[in-house]
Amino acid sequence: IALDHVSFRYRPELPEVLHDLCLTIPPGQTVALVGPTGAGKTSIGNLIARFYDVSAGAVRIDGKDVRSVTQRSLHQQIGLVPQDSFLFSGTIADNIRFGNMQASDEMVEQAARLANAHDFIVAKPDGYQTRVLEGAANLSVGQRQLVCIARALLTDPRILILDEATSNVDSLTETLIQEALRNLLQGRTAVVIAHRLSTIRTADLICVIQDGRIVEQGQHDELLSRGGMYTALYNRLTTP
Repeated sequence: IALDHVSFRYRPELPEVLHDLCLTIPPGQTVALVGPTGAGKTSIGNLIARFYDVSAGAVRIDGKDVRSVTQRSLHQQIGLVPQDSFLFSGTIADNIRFGNMQASDEMVEQAARLANAHDFIVAKPDGYQTRVLEGAANLSVGQRQLVCIARALLTDPRILILDEATSNVDSLTETLIQEALRNLLQGRTAVVIAHRLSTIRTADLICVIQDGRIVEQGQHDELLSRGGMYTALYNRLTTP
């Protein structure tokens, strides 16, 4: 994935939210985006998935401008685990199968096991045939996230965009989610909009975003040693 001098604004009359970004993500690597709220992290993920088009520059995957391919073909290559898990009114199995409608029951279960979702699913009276209520009211925040991770695993995408949503779950569920994310990330190119330090530490590259620009980049220990903005963010996240 390459961001080539990318600038972006949501509408022509609005100010830019990203300014002349240049970033290359080699195949199979995980890049974490960190920074304050409103810095532009989610906008970068949206441009890679082409939910929006750049205002200037280009986003390229395997050297091809994402604007030169159909959104359908692009989205077949990308798995998205959003911060707010989206589940529709259907069975849990239907929700996992959403990205691969041809998947067998065995494939659905395998994805759920890798996502650490199997145990909570089979504990429900109807198991995988449990119907998801409106707003997924019968599932906890963590359970919804595990179902979304299982869905992404089943599609077997080349590229992952993760907006971590572990801030509202208990420590046990967070451990399950982090283990599921490790399974999901293995061997894939990933962009992680990071809110928790466990993912940040293990990323191949960390980019600190501020006011729509990359102000620091490097690995965890390297950035900490600089004593800059990453160190301040890290200290803020680790202070009780």
